[in-house]
Amino acid sequence: MTEPTLRYEVAAANRAIAAHGLVTLSFGNVSGVDREAGTLLIKPSGLACAEIGPDDLVEVALDDGRVVAGNRRPSSDTPTHRHLYREFPSIGGVVHTHSTSAAAWAQAGRPIPALGTTHADYFRGPVLVSRQLRRDEIEGDYELATGAVIAETIRSHDRSADDSPAVLVRAHGPFAWGATPAVAVENAIALEQIATIAWRTLGIDPSAPAISDELLRRHFDRKHGEGAYYGQPSSAEVRR
Repeated sequence: MTEPTLRYEVAAANRAIAAHGLVTLSFGNVSGVDREAGTLLIKPSGLACAEIGPDDLVEVALDDGRVVAGNRRPSSDTPTHRHLYREFPSIGGVVHTHSTSAAAWAQAGRPIPALGTTHADYFRGPVLVSRQLRRDEIEGDYELATGAVIAETIRSHDRSADDSPAVLVRAHGPFAWGATPAVAVENAIALEQIATIAWRTLGIDPSAPAISDELLRRHFDRKHGEGAYYGQPSSAEVRR
């Protein structure tokens, strides 16, 4: 069984994506993984994110997807979440939404170009968009194939789950992740803001240039690099 604290974190993260306007009705889900227990917690299928409490969550085995605890059916996107956790060990939380601007880029099949520092604070390059799923993938294990195409998209662009904390699944919507469910939510919020800013920028000037490589690297690394100095130090760093 997973740690009780994780239940509260995952439930709060599901409510947070609703509070931040990233989901409508039940169009989305958040999960969190307990790697020591070998399970993940995820929102039940069809329930509104805004109403999720700790006891509503379904616990699912990471290896084979069986329900370990919970009386409800887990989200239909559970195989996608499981695949991402198995492919990328640094991920602790996954968020799926149909947030308006990010979903629009996904439906257009266009990566979000890195135009400014808001983008560079979260992504070391464009926000990637996947290829279309093939007919056999759609008619087969569709949700698992969705996870596989996300992982394929990251690797085929020589990126990592850490420098690309979200992928737009073509004709579907965004999946975002992070070290914890709360960080995954932050990345999903940032993605929607980035998608909106890019859309409006290109509406003003369709030929707006990309941010320079130097500025992009500086902004990403000051927040995520080895010598990161954005924000406040951890309590352990303060004690040192």
